[in-house]
Amino acid sequence: MELTILILLLPFFSFLILGIGGKWMSHRTAGIIGTLVLGTVAVLSYVTAFQYFSAPRLEDGTFATLIPYNFTWLPFTETLHFDLGILLDPISVMMLIVISTVSLMVHIYSFGYMKGETGFQRYYAFLSLFTMSMLGLVVATNIFQMYLFWELVGVSSYLLIGFYYTKPAAISASKKAFIVTRFADLGFLIGILIYGYYGGTFGFTPDTVSLVSGGAAMLPLALGLMFVGGAGKSAMFPLHIWLPDAMEGPTPVSALIHAATMVVAGVYLVARMFPLFIAYAPNTLHMVAWVGAFTAFYAASVACVQSDIKRVLAFSTISQIGFMMVALGVCTSMNPHEGGLGYMASMFHLFTHAMFKALLFLGAGSIIHAVHSNEMSAMGGLRKYMPITHWTFLIACLAIAGIPPFSGFFSKDEILAACFQYSPVMGWVMTVIAAMTAFYMFRLYYGIFWGKENKELHAHHTPHESPLAMTFPLMFLAAVTCGAGFIPFGHFISSNGESYSIHLDPSVAITSVVIAIISIAIATWMYKNAKQPVADSLAKQFKGLHKAAYNRFYIDDIYQFITHKIIFRCISAPIAWWDRHVVDGFFDFLAWATNTTSDEIRGLQSGQVQQYAYVFLCGALALILLLIL
Repeated sequence: MELTILILLLPFFSFLILGIGGKWMSHRTAGIIGTLVLGTVAVLSYVTAFQYFSAPRLEDGTFATLIPYNFTWLPFTETLHFDLGILLDPISVMMLIVISTVSLMVHIYSFGYMKGETGFQRYYAFLSLFTMSMLGLVVATNIFQMYLFWELVGVSSYLLIGFYYTKPAAISASKKAFIVTRFADLGFLIGILIYGYYGGTFGFTPDTVSLVSGGAAMLPLALGLMFVGGAGKSAMFPLHIWLPDAMEGPTPVSALIHAATMVVAGVYLVARMFPLFIAYAPNTLHMVAWVGAFTAFYAASVACVQSDIKRVLAFSTISQIGFMMVALGVCTSMNPHEGGLGYMASMFHLFTHAMFKALLFLGAGSIIHAVHSNEMSAMGGLRKYMPITHWTFLIACLAIAGIPPFSGFFSKDEILAACFQYSPVMGWVMTVIAAMTAFYMFRLYYGIFWGKENKELHAHHTPHESPLAMTFPLMFLAAVTCGAGFIPFGHFISSNGESYSIHLDPSVAITSVVIAIISIAIATWMYKNAKQPVADSLAKQFKGLHKAAYNRFYIDDIYQFITHKIIFRCISAPIAWWDRHVVDGFFDFLAWATNTTSDEIRGLQSGQVQQYAYVFLCGALALILLLIL
């Protein structure tokens, strides 16, 4: 596994080459360099995965944890030190496949989508940095190394979201993403410090922990604070507000953010720390489940009424990440046969979701490339103009809706089975959210490819299918979406490393499929035709609820009110006044008093000997009189 170091170094060197020398390259040269590097990284990742999963297992039937590289960066105690290295285990190897595959497809796709854009070389340089950051995050050997790459992922996403730096909306979105995630990451950092102090390690497993006095009581707090950082990066409620606005970046960037590790980093964090959650903070893990469930329901509700196709997909991602969090949170054991099914289901859904969500975003980019608008009102009837985009988008919609035999059915069914195993209430809550997912995705599908065609707009610009550079990634990801569900995922990924064969729960599977089909049928009835009287009638009848959902239930407005009206006006403004007038005024007074006094007494240092003798004589006489009196 010695070549695994190249998986990190190659995209880093690509970033340096394109970032420093890109302005002297043509667009084609910069794109080829970035894409070839990612192609090499993808090949290395696949070779690593093949070698790892084909190697003999340990005596207990688990896969070995390999650390090809590791060195101590900052030593503190015998057990507490900052290390940098590469860790290979089932979930990190799986994430190498996800990141390299999606990133390679985005690099190829961007050849067509970003053609002719100003800053094309800079764009590919940022893609390389983003990819390297995500890869470094998933192969980290300890929580502190993960935090370093975690922050680098944040910087990279900031640069890519704000790629169109001449657009105020893009600038605002990039700052919003950066600031919100920094607040969450403060909790993450505090959690790491508490964990390091009371656990005596930065490792990921209980066997590395050497508790100090009171450590067992503090580790739940530490792990809870780490989840705050994960909730910020994975856009869990109420830290979700940055993700919909992040759609201001180029659409291929949205695919990379939503499908690879950026947004699912929080899920990966909880999965990586899962043994510690089970050992020291099982109640915190259940809190994760309910936060994920509420987030999934909230995001699905908002997605049902959005008109911007990228924002529908953004809230869809938030909802699906909620599914993954719930799956991890409902685990009660490390054994998949004894309440640990959710861990494997979460990782399985992370894998399948990455593929069909990348397909959805790249499909959305193809549509936007054709009609030059994000709004569904500019679309309708596009299936006859864009057949490849239409069929691949439909495959992704069927997958996320949970229709067999597409991959989303298998992974989502495992999550629902884990939820019912945990609690019937949680099972039915997630089943309802799954039904909402099928509804809003086919509302989106019919609004784009069926419905009412915007003939006035199409008369000026006839939509057309995208070039091969854009359609090839769509077809590739569609093929993966069709086949990924048949991968014996449990054979490779389970919470305790044991083989686990996926067994569909017939009652759960049949129920979820029937409900999904009913939801799709309702969406077909409401949105397939050019006229949509039922949808219009419901929007008017529930005008207040519809408006609230369209405005994201005013969560952003609440944040604006709290920050601008309360924090800035009632707290920051008085503090600023005190700083300007009292603190600055006091020091200005000291400066004025010093200058005035010095002006008055400067004559004492005139340099005239006669004056010095006169002053000396007067001083001596004054002292004599003082002593006499």
